[in-house]
Amino acid sequence: MYGLIFDPFAGASGDMTVAALLDLGLPLEWLQSFVADLDLGDIRVGAEKVDRKGISCTRLLLELPHEHAHRHLHHVVKIIEGTRVRPEIRDRAVQAFTLLAESEAAVHGTTVDRVHFHEVGALDAIVDVLCSVAGCYELGATEFYTRPVALGRGWVDMAHGHFPVPPPAVLKLLSGIPVRDPEFEGECTTPTGAALIKALTGGAPPPVTFTPVRDGFGAGTRDPKDRPNCLRLVLIEGGSASGDVVVLQADMDDLPPEYVPGLLQAVLDAGALDCTAQPVAMKKERTGVRIEALALPAAREAVQAALFQAGTTIGVRWWLASREVLPRRMDTVTWRGEAIRVKRSRLPGGGERAKAEFEDVARAAARLGMNPLEAYRALLADGVARED
Repeated sequence: MYGLIFDPFAGASGDMTVAALLDLGLPLEWLQSFVADLDLGDIRVGAEKVDRKGISCTRLLLELPHEHAHRHLHHVVKIIEGTRVRPEIRDRAVQAFTLLAESEAAVHGTTVDRVHFHEVGALDAIVDVLCSVAGCYELGATEFYTRPVALGRGWVDMAHGHFPVPPPAVLKLLSGIPVRDPEFEGECTTPTGAALIKALTGGAPPPVTFTPVRDGFGAGTRDPKDRPNCLRLVLIEGGSASGDVVVLQADMDDLPPEYVPGLLQAVLDAGALDCTAQPVAMKKERTGVRIEALALPAAREAVQAALFQAGTTIGVRWWLASREVLPRRMDTVTWRGEAIRVKRSRLPGGGERAKAEFEDVARAAARLGMNPLEAYRALLADGVARED
């Protein structure tokens, strides 16, 4: 299990992210096969080495069929769900486009359902997001962090007209995420790049100490004079997730029980590390529910907003807490012909705890004609997931 640090010192975009993953070691053949399996048409994927102010970078080459499609969020979600990618890839990709729709809706004073995607709804943006998320997981990254994001200056032409840099939707997307304002002319961070950083990192800063494994540079299309136009990604290990977290808590006695799962998901989508619900006895002998979430300090405002918007509470308590987390890694094993991800946690004093990912167990069970519990017990019996 690795961590991945986004270092957008000159900004970020979807194609720069995919290119940086290739430079980091993601095999081009794997990426070509992944794109072919998406079944989104005749899409050709390549890469080339380029120089950006003395830095050797990889640049993504993507050839797509011509299209003139302006999509809404539900169109994009349908395309993503139709690709049949793994659930965690699908969910992260949908989250990125949902964040895009929410930012556009806030800028234009409309609703998410009415937002009309232009550039960010095009097929190349969809492919960039899916490849970025899938590539991160393929390299073994399960924790994501970001350094301050470069904004840029000046003006940019977009579908809606002539806008200042950073475009309004980009600034909305980067709410709660550290940014920097170097005197770089032009657009540094695109909406797709901002959405990926937000969906993957939630604004989490890198660990104080870590061991770099390797890094990669993804080149942008342009080669401006004032900066090396590239995104750096750093694959790390040994970064501790221990440290300060925020505990957020809200009690509600007027939330119908069937809406509790939706509230929990909204809180997780907003960047919470974990979220639980428990029954509580409230004043006037009312039965209520207590929602408690854990989040990194940078995600507190977003998680708090989700509690207000997706729940019925009129107040949220929060405080800082410290936590210790066991070192972890994710392995993929083949069991009866099925790929199963196994999370392994190193225990104090030696030994480890292993846990198979439920989504993979359930998928394997369906293909093998078993129910998930039978498959889980068989995994234990075969020694795939056990404590040592």
